[in-house]
Amino acid sequence: MQLIVTAINKAYASVQAVKQVSFQINSGEIFALLGPNGAGKSSIIRMLVGMTRPDSGSIMISYQDQHYDHVPRRLLGYLPEDRGLYPDKSIEKNLLYLAQLHGLTKAQALTEMDGWLQVFELTERRHDELKQLSKGNQQKVQLIAAVLHQPALVILDEPFSGLDPINQEKVVEFLRQLKARGMTVILSAHQMAMVEKLADHMLLMAHGQVVLAGTLEHIRAQGQSQRQMKVGFAAAVSMEQLQQLSGIASAEALSGHYWLLTLADTVTVALCLQQLLQLAELTQVEMQTADLHQLYLAAMAKHQPGGAV
Repeated sequence: MQLIVTAINKAYASVQAVKQVSFQINSGEIFALLGPNGAGKSSIIRMLVGMTRPDSGSIMISYQDQHYDHVPRRLLGYLPEDRGLYPDKSIEKNLLYLAQLHGLTKAQALTEMDGWLQVFELTERRHDELKQLSKGNQQKVQLIAAVLHQPALVILDEPFSGLDPINQEKVVEFLRQLKARGMTVILSAHQMAMVEKLADHMLLMAHGQVVLAGTLEHIRAQGQSQRQMKVGFAAAVSMEQLQQLSGIASAEALSGHYWLLTLADTVTVALCLQQLLQLAELTQVEMQTADLHQLYLAAMAKHQPGGAV
């Protein structure tokens, strides 16, 4: 399966929700759509699943030599932003009903269900009514419902919503299992640490536009303009001493004799170290690499109204 999105646009009344967005996803990849509320992520998802159409641009999905302009229902597993199950029915009855809507026999549905209930530690609760479950466990049932029919493409809108850290890790493992089964996954999420563990490629959006795109390393190369270094000194060093060095753009005090330093754009690491050694013996030197959360915040700050472009 391959998904190619080319220069799509979508407006609602006077709001331009999506502006010239392009990306490509290949079979078996995990692709993340990232951005604050209102960035355009849900608008893109609605176009992918055929709920709306682009005003311009194109969506092309290729699967087994067939081509489509949205994801066919038989190929799609979808966890929508607005969830919808039957609270007065049991886990098993909910999942059986939804699986049979996708064409599975009862035997096929039960076989798939047994495996996923075990993954999410819900086997002993399969006959409980959904309304008896915590919000987190209801979320797990929703995730199972999205994949029981073994779709080629799974689109998950905020799959970590309502889950504690332990269950977020279970969803990480769930997504890895989908990838291992050859499914392609598109997820929209705010939990940067989870996305960083999973995504092969990602798209960071703001105000309907692409801000950064690619693998984590590509995004880091695009978005990390500042070099940072964590250093430890054998003796106390003051902020005033550090600010006098030409190689240091800024300094943040950490615990003990440790500092987080931002290097000036024009200085080499070697020259910076020479300057630091004039202050005191160094006990630790470690170049810092921005994580996805930091890159995300920096990118969003640049694309706020009035921010740098």
